[in-house]
Amino acid sequence: MTTKKYFGTDGIRGRVGQFPITPDFMLKLGWAAGMAFRRLGACRILVGKDTRISGYMFESALEAGLSAAGADVMLLGPMPTPAIAYLTRTFHAEAGIVISASHNPHYDNGIKFFSGQGTKLPDEIEMMIEELLDAPMTVVESEKLGKVSRINDAAGRYIEFCKSSVPSSTDFAGLKLVIDCAHGATYKVAPNVFRELGAQVTVLSAQPDGLNINKDCGSTHMGALQAAVLAEHADMGIGFDGDGDRVLMVDHTGAIVDGDDLLFIIARDLHQRGRLQGGVVGTLMSNLGLELALGELNIPFVRANVGDRYVIAELQERDWQVGGENSGHIVCFQHTTTGDAIIAALQVLLALRRSNQSLAEARQALRKCPQILINVRFAGGVDPVGHPAVKEACQRVTDAMAGRGRVLLRKSGTEPLVRVMVEGEDEVQVRGYADELAKLVAEVCA
Repeated sequence: MTTKKYFGTDGIRGRVGQFPITPDFMLKLGWAAGMAFRRLGACRILVGKDTRISGYMFESALEAGLSAAGADVMLLGPMPTPAIAYLTRTFHAEAGIVISASHNPHYDNGIKFFSGQGTKLPDEIEMMIEELLDAPMTVVESEKLGKVSRINDAAGRYIEFCKSSVPSSTDFAGLKLVIDCAHGATYKVAPNVFRELGAQVTVLSAQPDGLNINKDCGSTHMGALQAAVLAEHADMGIGFDGDGDRVLMVDHTGAIVDGDDLLFIIARDLHQRGRLQGGVVGTLMSNLGLELALGELNIPFVRANVGDRYVIAELQERDWQVGGENSGHIVCFQHTTTGDAIIAALQVLLALRRSNQSLAEARQALRKCPQILINVRFAGGVDPVGHPAVKEACQRVTDAMAGRGRVLLRKSGTEPLVRVMVEGEDEVQVRGYADELAKLVAEVCA
């Protein structure tokens, strides 16, 4: 397959002001996307964003480019990424565009596309857009220019959609929650969803100023949420990331509950009710404890590459419904088409209600295995991961752990590092194996 020049595994992302995250590129990207979708027929495209300050600039640039190509534009304003996937479907638009850098700081931004079905764009459309990006920009005749409108009830529509993912009889009265919105795209929507379902909600980090998104808050910085749960004597805390597709929780003791825990709670509930279709998809970084705990319930488990794009692809391939990452991307295909933090949180709350357990109690059946990660720096030349001595040593360690542990060596995608990860049930043994393999990798790289 042809290598893509601009699109990565999750759209186009980078530092604001550095190519390609510049206004002129976004103008051309809007035009290229508009031209690509117009080839498929009439063209209406939704555009949403998170709360970072550069979103205004890129929204305007995309809007101008789309209009120049003859595409009609519907602006959503600040909305969670999964909301844009949902609204693209309900408005029968040809595509949705999200302006967001997810959990990154305010000085980063990016563009992510959804198809008219609320899924990632097919590779052939991404390639079509890339080809047009390298072509001269033109403007359609004035009478064919795209029109621009704003959807004023977008938040209300999405709130109702989230609430529809739980039974209409659901009432969280008596449940005391703390919600951290990361000064991001969930700041209006999330508190309303949980309040309208009856919960008592204390809200943190819901005053976005364009610069504070993800800053010392949300799912990437859980300290403030942990402190608030204890101070408020809350039942639990829910931490979102800046664009609302990741969620982590805090139990009533202040302990962090990660994506592996949440995935287990959701999957076990579905399994117990005979509603789990197939098994569960995790990633190469999912804790071995998750695999073992699901295995005890006879729930199939497979690992995809790291990234929700790969989790979703594996779910689609197997016709399964539930998957996710330990970072908090949780996909519930029985309700939506992409990772959705609010919907995942609702499924966890439902599971707790059905089992009459606290969050702390519900996670106890998943015993996390000690996981040791050592980064080994290397310079070009030798491929340490593929080196025969390293491969032989990894196999020897894997055999020694006899199915109760695993080894993962992978090269970083952004730095000249080999990540050596070993996990198993005995921390001393695991650390010894990790040190041994890291030392061997360093020797091979020397």
